[in-house]
Amino acid sequence: GRLQKAERLVRHYLRQHPKDVEGMRLLAWIGNELDVLTDAEFLLESCIEFAPDYDQARFDLANLLLKMQKFERAHSQCQQLLDRDPENLAYQALLANAAAGIGDHHNAIELYREVLERSPRQNQLQVMLGHAYKTIGETDEAIAAYRAAYALKPDYGDAYWSLANLKNYRFTERELAAMRRHEAEEGVDPDDRIHLCFALGKALEDRESWEASFRYYERGNDLKHEQVRHRPTHLNIRTRAQIEVCTRSLFEERRGAGCPAPDPIFIVGMPRAGSTLLEQILASHSRVTGTYELPHIIALAHRLRGSDRLFEAKGEDPRYPRILAELDGDYFRRFGEQYLEDTRLYRHGAEFFIDKNPNNFLHVGLIKLILPNAKIIDARRHPLSCCFSGFKQLFGQGQEFSYGLRTIGNYYREYVELMDHWDEVLPGEVLRVQYEDVVDDLEQQVRRVLAFCELDFEPACLDFHRTERSVRTPSSEQVRQPIYRSGLEAWQPFEEWLDPLKEALGPEVRARYGIDDPANRRATWTLYD
Repeated sequence: GRLQKAERLVRHYLRQHPKDVEGMRLLAWIGNELDVLTDAEFLLESCIEFAPDYDQARFDLANLLLKMQKFERAHSQCQQLLDRDPENLAYQALLANAAAGIGDHHNAIELYREVLERSPRQNQLQVMLGHAYKTIGETDEAIAAYRAAYALKPDYGDAYWSLANLKNYRFTERELAAMRRHEAEEGVDPDDRIHLCFALGKALEDRESWEASFRYYERGNDLKHEQVRHRPTHLNIRTRAQIEVCTRSLFEERRGAGCPAPDPIFIVGMPRAGSTLLEQILASHSRVTGTYELPHIIALAHRLRGSDRLFEAKGEDPRYPRILAELDGDYFRRFGEQYLEDTRLYRHGAEFFIDKNPNNFLHVGLIKLILPNAKIIDARRHPLSCCFSGFKQLFGQGQEFSYGLRTIGNYYREYVELMDHWDEVLPGEVLRVQYEDVVDDLEQQVRRVLAFCELDFEPACLDFHRTERSVRTPSSEQVRQPIYRSGLEAWQPFEEWLDPLKEALGPEVRARYGIDDPANRRATWTLYD
């Protein structure tokens, strides 16, 4: 477990044996464990270049590419492995994961089922099969797969959480008792315990057992927080850097430097703020394709940051976004063109497409520099609704700030401050859409969004729940239903335990949303728009 020392030893060895593929693969594994994914990717690609038949290195690379959400390249690597060994079940299962990643869910389902027919006792594959069914809206099949998973492994927390994450699933008394029993057992795998806690929180919330529900959510968050690496000070450094570097004068100096294509519509904001609903509305338009939470902008930001990974610990300014003021203007055009090329796989020939990665709010400046004609929508939700919904959510990956009331409140405060900055330096370039306003007056807000995107009104956008498409996010089942109000104030039964969240939001956000004045909460939601 002493990975830093292991890294030094392997690097010393590779300096003397620079083409040793086993050493490269080991160093790549260490890089993966330390979350230095770009370095690990380079090492594994070098392995394959020196030893094209080294299937284990190619298998590692395919898994790494999936982790990095480079699904098309992962799919290519998996296909090469299967071409060499068509009967290998591990390769077939990996190809299924890659197929799901590129949106080929029907083929992924076929592959999962083929593997399970030959090797039926794989609880993890049952969950992956359930996810694929859920994504295409086959809820009954998803439930059957999740239940099959916990039948194979009775304490398999991911199976129970996957059922809870359908949002409209209601656990039986027998399932509830089993979850409680397994969560309390000694020796349960920590990940299973975390998943069980979140699932129990949802099950008890549905039964209106508010305090018991909150305690399980709290326990799950506390356990998950111990595993993640989120540091609020790092977020603050990045936010301050964006505000200091991305000034109005920077955008005026770089005017016209990027790629002029108007194709992308970015939906940014906090997770659980209604971005999937806005995507579903827009994707119901004949000229727009909905994609996924694409990783490409964040990957570009990481690339610009380079190897300067430890700036926070050193107290130094980060290389990105500082480098935006130093690059030649031609770089921005090439970055924009590369983004369009890299996302073409997901677009299915539509004139416009949606990139709804919420964390892109940190990179609005970068987006407007490389794609000045792209549309950006800020999906905003009342802070208590949004943050508590995030606190209840166990995310598949990322969103490490969400595992604690104080950390998620702090993140929301930083998000609001940075979005205010973008409004100041890029006036009129970001449309703010309040989730509560969409629920209150769907047609007005739909027309407002379409007008901002320079799209004609189409009635299908009001009937968004009838649009058939793949939806991967936790809101997948919710956006297949008409607008409903029941989730607007789901935090209120838990309010007596939310003081750490309110404190972390800070006085300015509390005042903006009337949080300290309950009678004024609803009235202030749209005052600043």
